[in-house]
Amino acid sequence: MRRVAVVASASGNGKTTLGRQLADALGVQFVELDALVHGPAWAETPDDVLRAQLGPILASDGWVIDGTYQHKIGDLVPRSADTVVWLDLPIRVWFPRLVRRSWRHYRGHERLWNDNKESLTSLVFARDSLFVWAFRSHFRRRREWPEGLRASRVVRLRTPAEVERLVADVRVNQGQGATAGAGVPPPRSDER
Repeated sequence: MRRVAVVASASGNGKTTLGRQLADALGVQFVELDALVHGPAWAETPDDVLRAQLGPILASDGWVIDGTYQHKIGDLVPRSADTVVWLDLPIRVWFPRLVRRSWRHYRGHERLWNDNKESLTSLVFARDSLFVWAFRSHFRRRREWPEGLRASRVVRLRTPAEVERLVADVRVNQGQGATAGAGVPPPRSDER
């Protein structure tokens, strides 16, 4: 495992946290796609520019990329990965995390990528608010991804304990100089 795409059924699953931990354990570059996609004033990076930015990263021998932005660049990231780690935690886990994180960002006026800030409207009141989008994507991705990711080596994590175990296994195996992929749980066969 050297080229890892970390995806999640919805925001709040811990994709960025896990991505950073895996990159650190593997000793590879971490890339948060949100930082590349969301320019100043939330302007989206054009698709061709995003592909050009990702080209050298994807060509390198090791990376962990948080997200896929399939609506912008198709399956470029998962197709380039040797492993797709799918965070598929229950709503009771990710929704409270998402609310706490969003409230902290909003209340603390925290700056996100490229000096952007979250607004109460975008979180709650907009037609496609973050919370509405998270619920919709959770169910849609659970329906579509088992088939859509079929060509990839997928490690589907459904509990916080499985997430912790994966990080611990990667850390141990990297410390022992184990071969790539050793100690990583096999893809789950009960994905449907």
